Amino acid sequence: MIDEKKLEKAVQVFRILCQAVEDNGWSYDCDDTELSISFQVNGEDLPMNFIIMIDIERQMIRFYSPLTFEICEDKRVEAAVAVCAATHGMADGKFSYNIAKGSVMFELTAVFMNSAVGEGLLQYMIHCACFAVDQYNDKFLALNKGFIGIEEFIKE
Repeated sequence: MIDEKKLEKAVQVFRILCQAVEDNGWSYDCDDTELSISFQVNGEDLPMNFIIMIDIERQMIRFYSPLTFEICEDKRVEAAVAVCAATHGMADGKFSYNIAKGSVMFELTAVFMNSAVGEGLLQYMIHCACFAVDQYNDKFLALNKGFIGIEEFIKE
């Protein structure tokens, strides 16, 4: 059974999240029962998909952005190194990689247990994720298509 105080806090954060996305002028799909939204934003070069979920039990904001393509089998080892290189030094968030499927995803979380959450935190998370995905999605795609090698990926 869900703790009512946790649910109340999660719904409050969810409402702030929806407002933050609306304030950016973006439309989104909303699931009020799962406390999740999804939307797409056009980056400098590729579209970016985002899913944000409010985890009631953990009192956590979970932000995901799966890349819009999968890594070819012959590039998967290089992509593993590229994911490590891209994630190294990030202050917030990380790229995760499923080498069996070739899927790359950016992830960012924030715990709001016993905390006040304002729109500023959610705007920060949105902009942090947009920046990271937009900075690297075209590089992952270029590596995947063989336009650049791992050395050039790391150099950039």
